[in-house]
Amino acid sequence: MAYMMGIDVGTTGTRAVIVRPDGHVVGAATGDHQPMRMAKPGWAEQDPEDWWQATLVAIRAALELTNVKGSEIAAVGFSGQMHGVVLLDKARSVLRPSLIWCDQRSQAQCDWITQKVGAAQLIQYVSNPALTGFSAPKILWVRDNEPKVYERTAHFLLPKDFVRYRLTGEFATDVSDASGTLLFDVTNRRWSREMLSALEIDSQILPKAFESPEITGEISREVAVLTGLSAGTPVVAGAGDQAASAVGNGIVLPGLTSATLGTSGVIFTYTAAPKLDPRGRIHTFCHAVPGKWHVMGVTQGAGLSLRWFRDNFGQAETWYARQADVDPYELIIREAEKIRPGSDGLLWLPYLMGERTPHLDSQARGMWFGMTAAHTRAHLIRSILEGVAFSLRDSLQIFQELDIPVEQIRASGGGSRSFLWRQIQADIYGKELVTLRTSEGSALGAALLAGVGAKIYASVEESAQEAIQVKESMAPKPENVAAYERYYQVYRGLYPAVQELSHTLAKLGAGEA
Repeated sequence: MAYMMGIDVGTTGTRAVIVRPDGHVVGAATGDHQPMRMAKPGWAEQDPEDWWQATLVAIRAALELTNVKGSEIAAVGFSGQMHGVVLLDKARSVLRPSLIWCDQRSQAQCDWITQKVGAAQLIQYVSNPALTGFSAPKILWVRDNEPKVYERTAHFLLPKDFVRYRLTGEFATDVSDASGTLLFDVTNRRWSREMLSALEIDSQILPKAFESPEITGEISREVAVLTGLSAGTPVVAGAGDQAASAVGNGIVLPGLTSATLGTSGVIFTYTAAPKLDPRGRIHTFCHAVPGKWHVMGVTQGAGLSLRWFRDNFGQAETWYARQADVDPYELIIREAEKIRPGSDGLLWLPYLMGERTPHLDSQARGMWFGMTAAHTRAHLIRSILEGVAFSLRDSLQIFQELDIPVEQIRASGGGSRSFLWRQIQADIYGKELVTLRTSEGSALGAALLAGVGAKIYASVEESAQEAIQVKESMAPKPENVAAYERYYQVYRGLYPAVQELSHTLAKLGAGEA
């Protein structure tokens, strides 16, 4: 039997899955990453070599776990955290740690880009505004602050594409991941000559951009020895984590939407043509489906909010979970089950790393609002779950404004494992929420794209039809929908009311005022 392998280079680890053509995941393994380094508020870096070592661990472990031979892997596909900047010199050595997706230090560069190119022209050139999360501002930050590093730069790669280079020796990316660089003409699916010229970035440092199922190289002999894969195994372009997750969730037809709760949170839906928000509140990117597009809204601090709570206030659960071999998040969330929808008037803004949708504000700050002496730790926990869902509903509101249909929402990511969090989402979105047979998301999508490249499937749409099945459907509870609607209106008004104060605090925290 021919199998497919998907590799997902995430934020906390790299995961390798081995998948049958019917979509069954026969085995998976993860290589952990070192925690992101945050030397200053809003900074976030990782070492690309760490991703590579984690990839080797994941591939070897997945093959060993499943007893699948490298020769049985028909093709390898990629998914990965988007927007990160990996810079290599002429000797193909990494020049500095990668500024990853949640790094917020490049606001000055965003302002410069917007001033030089023009806000409206940015939407025309690259379909998106200049945001600190995107790659181009990060590249410019290096140019402005580390000119000697920039002068030595011969290659720019996105995180998954650095791992691709180490596997195959090829410099390549895909159109969905390239869409998040602010250097890509999303409408015409090519690097933007206009943006490169305006920003004075040499096109020679860019990798070639492919459609997601296209083959970009093959496993080298040296890597075959290191991993157990067979030399010559095709490697397809793959996709950025959100487009790959959409493929893994079957979001390849109109009306289907995904809600992914990982470190960040994403609402993602398919469009047959580019759909632009003139205000740039949502992202318009190329889809992993050739010739199609998608729109998505992003909240930076989704699962990150709950992890922050666990790390700072959940030491007892973490200790007990380690002794009992259970998930500490399950213990923490269980405490929130007894609290009523709305957390008795307590709201959480999940803006721990600034925010994208809908505020486009790198200086946004998180907060609890409405706290009284009657509130307990359980209220804090439930308000986090609700605040993250409210932040994702902001994206659905924009989809509605743009007449983008949302008929069914498919939950994925670590947050989808919680029954309570799924019900909260269904109630806040007011939509049917389904989970799928497998929750591998991005890694599964990467494997399915590999299957298309290997001709196991005729198209990405066929791969979804053959491999993806609905496991559970959850309907919103009308009484909860009504309650959450009232709380959501307060939530929507909260950040605009404190935005100026958030900016002042951000400057104070950075020692600027």
